[in-house]
Amino acid sequence: MLRTLLEAILFASRWVLAAFLLALALALVVLAAKMAQHLHLLLPKLWDATEIDVLVEILGLIDVTFAAALVVLVIFSAYENFVSRIDTARHVTWPTWMIRIDFSGLKLNLVSAIIVISGVQLLRAFMDVENTTNREFFWFAGIHLVFVVSAVMLALTDRLSPKGH
Repeated sequence: MLRTLLEAILFASRWVLAAFLLALALALVVLAAKMAQHLHLLLPKLWDATEIDVLVEILGLIDVTFAAALVVLVIFSAYENFVSRIDTARHVTWPTWMIRIDFSGLKLNLVSAIIVISGVQLLRAFMDVENTTNREFFWFAGIHLVFVVSAVMLALTDRLSPKGH
C-alpha cells in the first residue's frame, strides 16, 4: 500500500513540470518584445542604412524567430512526453510534429535549432566584419563547430542505439 501511494505521488509530480512550461510560454512574450525592439531599431534607419546593416538586423529577426520556435518545440514535446498526452482529435489543425515527437526526436530538433541559431550568429559576425574582432569571430566559429560536432555525435549515438534501428 505504501508503495502504491509513493508511486501515485511520484506519478502526479510530473504536473510540476507544467509550471516550467508555462514559464516558457511567458518567455515567448519576452521574445516577441525582443522582436519588436529589433523592428524598432531597423525601421527608422531603413533608408539611410547600408545593405549590410539591414541584413545584420534581419539576421537578428531570424535569430529571435528561431529561438521562439525552439521554445514552442520544447513546450509541446515536453508536455506530450512528460506531462500528459494531447488529444489530437480536438486539435486537427495543429502540425503533427507538435504532438508526435519522441524524446530522441526532441533532442535532435533542439540541437538542430541551436546549430541554426549559432550559424545565424556566426553569419551576423561575418556580415558585420568591420565591428567584429578576429578573436570574437574565431570564438563564434569555434562554438558553432562544437555544436555541429555534438549534433553529429548525438545523431550517431541515436542511430547506433537498438531503438534507432
